[in-house]
Amino acid sequence: MRIRWYGQSAFLLEGGQTVAIDPFGSFAGQLASRGLVFDYPPVAVDRADVLLITHEHGDHNAAEVVGGNPTTIRSTAGTIDSPIGDVVAIASEHDDAAGTKRGPNTIFCFTLDGLRFAHLGDFGQPALRPEQRQAIGEVDVLLMPVGGGPTIGGADAAALARELAPRLVVPMHYRTAALNFLDPPDAFLDALGATVTRLESNEATVDELVGTRDAPAVALFAPPASG
Repeated sequence: MRIRWYGQSAFLLEGGQTVAIDPFGSFAGQLASRGLVFDYPPVAVDRADVLLITHEHGDHNAAEVVGGNPTTIRSTAGTIDSPIGDVVAIASEHDDAAGTKRGPNTIFCFTLDGLRFAHLGDFGQPALRPEQRQAIGEVDVLLMPVGGGPTIGGADAAALARELAPRLVVPMHYRTAALNFLDPPDAFLDALGATVTRLESNEATVDELVGTRDAPAVALFAPPASG
């Protein structure tokens, strides 16, 4: 199975079926007046079987950039039938104030090609509630924000990664040369204390990255090339 990171929380998983998550379009010229840099290339996906949108912010919900008329699950909670089987959508918050600052967020859990994925979206709670942890269950591949600010970061993110005990952690939603309003991943990586594979590309084969629950792998993808 191939995994591609587009920046922020946007991914494409290509296995027996294809899953797109949290795509965004162009932000050219929209944020400069606020001193914000968002220079990732717009996402463009020819086709997907399933599209997952964790919340309705503009850098996560550009459904129109994904072709193929995918089954779309957006900003909701429940156990939802889809072309990849059940998708477990877990209600959470984008902040540490019960969603009153930045609204709701969905954690998505699903199985693709025998691997159990959890994408935390813009998870901003300092920790999982017990019922959220139970609903997530066992995780093989954890896609999680680590850049602080509007989401979890640093030591709290590392503690959450240890609690979920995946075989592979893929950090997302952090500062890079293309984005200036989040923290870099360093505080998370230092707190986690795991061996990190720093990839030279924004895509890789998942099976070549996964570790074990006793010795989970961490894969830090390179940002997508502009142009």
